[in-house]
Amino acid sequence: MFEPVLILIAAAFLLAGFIKGVIGLGLPTVSMGLLAVTMPPARALAIVIVPAIVTNIWQTFGGPYLRDIIRRLWPLMAGTALGIWLNAGMLTGPYARYGTITLGVLLVIYAIIGLRKFNFSVARADEKWIGGIVGLITGVVSAATGVQVIPSMPFMQAIGMEKDELVQALGMFFTVATLALAFNLTSAGLLTAATAVPGVVAMAAAFTGMFIGQAVRSRLQPETFRRWFLVAMIFWGSILPEARFIKLWLSNNRHART
Repeated sequence: MFEPVLILIAAAFLLAGFIKGVIGLGLPTVSMGLLAVTMPPARALAIVIVPAIVTNIWQTFGGPYLRDIIRRLWPLMAGTALGIWLNAGMLTGPYARYGTITLGVLLVIYAIIGLRKFNFSVARADEKWIGGIVGLITGVVSAATGVQVIPSMPFMQAIGMEKDELVQALGMFFTVATLALAFNLTSAGLLTAATAVPGVVAMAAAFTGMFIGQAVRSRLQPETFRRWFLVAMIFWGSILPEARFIKLWLSNNRHART
């Protein structure tokens, strides 16, 4: 692991942690989006997974709504874990090359949904069966990209959770999803000692960014910050496939010359 890569990892997680500290989410989405330009999504996810689990566990127990969240969202979480397990080979199999393209498309979709503020509403009586289907789809998507916000995030907003409860629910949901992804990565042999140093750097940077984000949250208009964040996600999602292609092209040319 070269020092420039560690610097990139630290910068990516510092930014991702800052965003999570301000708006309660975005650590895997931002860090995966940044790292996927320089490395395959499976390798990026192996670095993202431990900091994501630790920061999400911290967020899970940061409020009083845990029992209600489990009661309402267990089908969503169970469906997500099942979808991740069923689609376990996508990040490492023959279709892994399409992970970056899929990730870019999902970032754009996620940002557009957030900017347009589509008002979905799910009746309380329908939460569980719809949540199970949404979870299954989210799991399949997550297993291929490492990102869990589509379509789970719109669903959690549609069931009418209050702001503080939603932040805690996101922490718990992402904990379950990232633990399921960690199982896939371990089974594929991607979580090894080689990811230890990058993982430590990533975790330190992520927590530093989170503390900075929380410190400025009271001084910043979260809605304004969120809007610019989503605009940046559209831009990044749009250029991610092209950036990854350029990197591969340059790498192939370098190998051909040697």
